[in-house]
Amino acid sequence: MNKKKIAFAAAAAALALAATGGSIAFADPAGPPPYRQLSGVGSDTTQDVMNGLAAAITVNGQKVIGSYDATGSANITTKDPAANPNCTIARPNGSGAGRSALLTSLQASNGCLDFARSSSLNLAAAAPGLTYVPFAVDGVSYAITPGSAIPRKLSLTDLKAIYHCDPNYVGAGPNYDMTVYLPQAGSGTRSFWESQMGITDADVVAGVYPCIKDKKGSAPVQEHDGRVLDDKSIVPFSIAQYQSQSSQTIADLRGRAILGTVDGLAPTVLNSGFGVKRDVYNVIPTGKVATAPWSTVFVGANSEICKQSAVINTYGFATNPNCGDTTKQTP
Repeated sequence: MNKKKIAFAAAAAALALAATGGSIAFADPAGPPPYRQLSGVGSDTTQDVMNGLAAAITVNGQKVIGSYDATGSANITTKDPAANPNCTIARPNGSGAGRSALLTSLQASNGCLDFARSSSLNLAAAAPGLTYVPFAVDGVSYAITPGSAIPRKLSLTDLKAIYHCDPNYVGAGPNYDMTVYLPQAGSGTRSFWESQMGITDADVVAGVYPCIKDKKGSAPVQEHDGRVLDDKSIVPFSIAQYQSQSSQTIADLRGRAILGTVDGLAPTVLNSGFGVKRDVYNVIPTGKVATAPWSTVFVGANSEICKQSAVINTYGFATNPNCGDTTKQTP
């Protein structure tokens, strides 16, 4: 992406924020009411755009979305303790953890969580049933440092070879020439990237691909945090997150990271044309699809979220042509 395009993107982001009355999104719900009708947790990838949407959307003059970041304090309180004293829970980090926390809440019928953010699709059986409602499109590329020996232009075939620990690319073990990172367990970006690389999480965990690491030292690799990189390492990175950090729309955690070009396609702000792309979702209980405020906020092309294309674009995501669709449901 050239400097003019980056400058234009940053200016567009600022204009969109001004047009929607927005600002850099807070980490957890801020301002009145302190506890919202729709409390959600999960994906690091979509936490910031959901925070922006939470600030922009009101129903009957009240903010209704309470979106809690993937990282921060150890615990969060999602509902008013005076009404529900059991809604202080461990903060879920990532799409998988968010879905699990939502299911736990639904199975307990405690009303603590109402939706989950997810940057990957998992239609495994769930009880009660879940519906994945798409709202935006994200691209995912690889990140390296400017001084890296890893090329800035790779094909998808090259990336697959790297993530299969091909010695022609990563060198011979145990001291590999390249450190091949995946984000922390439970990350939606991790599971999406594994699917694109043609590897399974079970095999990664079992050590089938010994060059892959999901920790730096003892610390888990948090997705979209480029500070993990050195000149020998590579990690997947959301294009929307990268560009939002670059434009200062959200906190800049890129460090020295730069994004690579995949199959000749450069990462761009509105990335619906990028080769490695994904829908991102809000996961809601299937039993609530026709019930307000879930139906009002999430469901259908005219839902409150789907009407906020300017906010979605501000955070680096492309609008989703299937925004509000409810056909992706778990058995």
